[in-house]
Amino acid sequence: MTRDYLNRCQQLLETVVQQTPVIEKAANLFSQTILAGRMVHLFGSGHSRILVEEMWPRYGSFPGFNPIVELSLSFHNLVVGANGQRQAMFLENVPGLASRILRNFDLSPLDSALVVSSSGCNIVPIEIAEEFQRRKVRVVAIISKAHSEASTSRRPDGRKLQDFADLVLDTGAPVGDAMVTVPGLDTPVAPGSTVGGCLLVNSIKAEVAARLTATGHPPKVLTAGALVGSERATALFESAYDEHARRLARLYEHLGDPT
Repeated sequence: MTRDYLNRCQQLLETVVQQTPVIEKAANLFSQTILAGRMVHLFGSGHSRILVEEMWPRYGSFPGFNPIVELSLSFHNLVVGANGQRQAMFLENVPGLASRILRNFDLSPLDSALVVSSSGCNIVPIEIAEEFQRRKVRVVAIISKAHSEASTSRRPDGRKLQDFADLVLDTGAPVGDAMVTVPGLDTPVAPGSTVGGCLLVNSIKAEVAARLTATGHPPKVLTAGALVGSERATALFESAYDEHARRLARLYEHLGDPT
């Protein structure tokens, strides 16, 4: 079973490699946003939240990204009862919630966005992307193409996340996400979208870092003390978080201003 799963993961890697030109386009877009002093907005509901947190903040990442994580859509550990998974899955398909989420930010056409949804079929991530585009913010979507094509959109008009994206990337995960068939078990196990998604976002991250550095604006990368020493690691953390705060402040500066 382990070898089967890892072989499938190798296929995910090949799928990502084949998308290198699109990854580079996404990196160009995100680099332009960061160099303009603005933010790349990150959104994912459900387990897609994992890729938002993989992008920033963590070791090997840097300021310029705004993680938008709604706990009501992604707080899974209680499973049932108050704040349980049933409620999260229900809220993920409530029309209008996306616009209320983005009402909190003063968006600019200089911004860009990364929206993640394995199926691309739930209403909130679709409407998040739609709302970004309505405000002239360019959108990169990450989906599982095979799973999305086999799934039905929850929107009455049938449109999916990829219909509101300027660029689309594919995790390579299969229909249903799970990749391993166990003899005697009639449903597969061991999903792959997170693996493929992490390959995509970290490839983008590396490309963005290279572009920022090439322009003379190397990013402040969160780095472990074991690698650079505790003093430099602390300085990098403090400066990175300060930069994040300054960038975030611009998203509130003119919020609600009718002009």
